[in-house]
Amino acid sequence: MDKIAVIETSVAGRIWAIVFARAGFAVSLYGSSAANGADTLQLIRARLQELRAYGQLAEPEDEVLARIAPAASLEAALDGAIHAQESGEDTLAAKIAMFARMDAIAGPDTVLASSTSTVLPSAFSETIPGRHRCLVVHPVQPPYAVRAVEIVPGQWTAADVVARSRVLIERCGLVPIMIKREVPGYVINSLQIALVSEAFRLVAEGVATAEDCEAVVKHGLGPRWSFMGPFESGGVNAAGGIADFFGRQAAFYETVRANQVPVRLTPELIAAVAEALSGSVRPDNATARREWRDRRLMALGKHQAEQP
Repeated sequence: MDKIAVIETSVAGRIWAIVFARAGFAVSLYGSSAANGADTLQLIRARLQELRAYGQLAEPEDEVLARIAPAASLEAALDGAIHAQESGEDTLAAKIAMFARMDAIAGPDTVLASSTSTVLPSAFSETIPGRHRCLVVHPVQPPYAVRAVEIVPGQWTAADVVARSRVLIERCGLVPIMIKREVPGYVINSLQIALVSEAFRLVAEGVATAEDCEAVVKHGLGPRWSFMGPFESGGVNAAGGIADFFGRQAAFYETVRANQVPVRLTPELIAAVAEALSGSVRPDNATARREWRDRRLMALGKHQAEQP
């Protein structure tokens, strides 16, 4: 089996370990804290059991778990790995330090990838001798249930490194989103933040409540967009397809967009939205709600996998 190094036993690290092991890779899982080890494997086992129950795991969970081995050191994790997936602290300073270490230790053919959603690959790899093999491979969480993964090269990332990363993601049964040029937010967060920002504006200006903005996405846009993206969703509503629909809607889009001036996310606005939704998401139940969401995504994934 090809070996994958998963660096850090964070939630994202554990999820990546599942994704790679489920795809048949040997996974060496390294954590810089004492959390690495038996407790981490128990958490992974529990999630594998759930994936199996939702039809998202073709093999018995013990067979998949057997491919995941805790590594005692960063050196041991990287030894012989074809790919290293880092999922540690999401700050520029932490990325620079970790990638410098990985570049100094890993074999010359190991691809070095980060799961970061906020740091540009050129920013953390600029001073690294092996910067040509560094990039971002950013999933939508959790990638064992949500299949889109952004592949974001830096300014100097080699083309073959990008190609190898795409093949790896496809081998995992995921959908690579190939980012042509690095920008803050990449594509996933650029689209997501545009929608969230508009939701905050609608609440701030008294157009709709936070609860109704939630309902629009949960019961309106979300279900439809889980099978079709924004362009295709429009195109099926016109006899002439995408060009016909958006051609006829262009003036209306301009009228609506003229009002879409982002509001400042002041502490007061954020607090008002948090208070309005405190019945569903609070500090004391956020983890439980995330777990519930992930199980619903597993069930949705099972349904989608059964469709033509």
